[in-house]
This record gives sequence, C-alpha cells and structure tokens, in this order.
Amino acid sequence: MTQHVTSVTGDRIGFDRYGEDGPAVVFVAGAGPFRATDPVTTRTAQLCAEQGLVALVHDRLGRGESPADGPLDLDRELHALSAVIDAAGPPAVLVGHSSGAALALCAADAELLTAGLLLWEAPLAAPADDVAEWITEFERRLDAEDFVGATEQFMKDMPPEWLDGMRASPDFELLARAAVSQRADGQALVRATDLVETERLRELAIPVLATYGSQTFPEMPVAAERIAGAVTRGAVEEVAGAQHTWDPEAMAERIVRFVRDGA
Repeated sequence: MTQHVTSVTGDRIGFDRYGEDGPAVVFVAGAGPFRATDPVTTRTAQLCAEQGLVALVHDRLGRGESPADGPLDLDRELHALSAVIDAAGPPAVLVGHSSGAALALCAADAELLTAGLLLWEAPLAAPADDVAEWITEFERRLDAEDFVGATEQFMKDMPPEWLDGMRASPDFELLARAAVSQRADGQALVRATDLVETERLRELAIPVLATYGSQTFPEMPVAAERIAGAVTRGAVEEVAGAQHTWDPEAMAERIVRFVRDGA
C-alpha cells in the first residue's frame, strides 16, 4: 500500500516500503519511470527486503502518486529525496538509475544523509559544456510548453529506436508531457558532470560504486570509470543487465553486499 511523506517545500511524495528493520536503501529513478511502470526496481527492492534491508521505492515529483505543479527543478527534487530518506531511516544507501545516479551524486554533495552510492549506468561521459548546452535548449522548449520538442531534445543522444517507439504511440503528445518531470534530471546531469570534472567529489567520505550492465552502450563503462576516478572511495563493477536495465537478482545481491561491506 502506498505511503506518503511531505517535503519541506510542501510536495507530497508517494512511496512503497519493503522490509521493517535493517539498513536503509532508497532507489532513485532516472528520467521517466515511476512505480507503476517499473517492475524491475520493485522486484529488486523486494529481494533486498528479503535479505534484511529496508528498501524504499518512490515516485519522483510529477510522476505517479507524487503529483506536483510548477517548475520541478533539482533543488525541489532534492528536498523530496531528503524526505524519502528520512522516511527510510537515515543514513541510506542511494541506488541511482541513469540520470537518477546523477541525482544521487548531487544529493551526496548537498550533504543529504547518505551512507553510500550505488550508481547504475550514469550517463556522465560527456563534457560539461556539451551537457549544459543540451539542457539549456531542453529547458527553453519546456518553458515554451513545447513538450514534444522538449522530449526530442532530451532524447537526442539516446538510441533512436527509443524515441521512434514513443512517436509510434497514438498517445505520443500526452506521453511527451512527462518532460515536465525531467527538468531535475537535466539539471542533475549538469551539476554532477561539473562535480566530476572539478573533483569536488573528493570530499565525499562515503563509498561510491559505479556499475554498468553486461550488455551496454560503449559510453557507460567510460562514465563509470570517470565517476570512480573522481571520488576517494570509488570502484567500478559490471553487473548482469542489458538495454540500460539491471537484472533484479544480480542487482539485489550486489546492493546487499554493498550495504553490508561498504564496498
């Protein structure tokens, strides 16, 4: 059953909690997914709970059961994430997927109560200037309420078949409105890229494990190495998975080991 927590900015966030006692893990979705459309994360959280962890899966702002109006920027998303961490029982290990990994890095830099970061296929291989140019155009289209154009801009460097699949849907224009919840993703990628390039992440005392799938895109291992090299307690590891999605059993096993061993 959905539970709710309210952030300091007044946003009400819906989440599922798995497990009653134990170290806390909070899953941070990337651009688009929410609980009703993401059975892989739900299954992973359930497996973690079966092995003694408390795992929370929440709907990011503007998605699912976390409705929100107005600009959904990075700072507002971090406040929401902070509230979810509090509900889980801090400090929590953050498991970030894709741009959710960038959000997790920003959360740690903002001194949210994190015990470690396990990042899956963070798209952080591009130079900061390129990322900033990309998000500036995305936000320009978003602010003009050109949701189709914003979606096309957000997905321009992704595999073309992903966008083609969306365009093939008769509900494409409706689906494109989900771009309003992706402003924080873009801003997180800009900030996280800057953190990596300026080596500000050296100040992090927590362990950071950057992972990628056994079948993945060429830039993902590059990004993982880049992240691990920018932190003091960084490591890189391949985990079973394909097409930007992890295998639930393999990821749950790695999360549990990371939580218990701190590496």
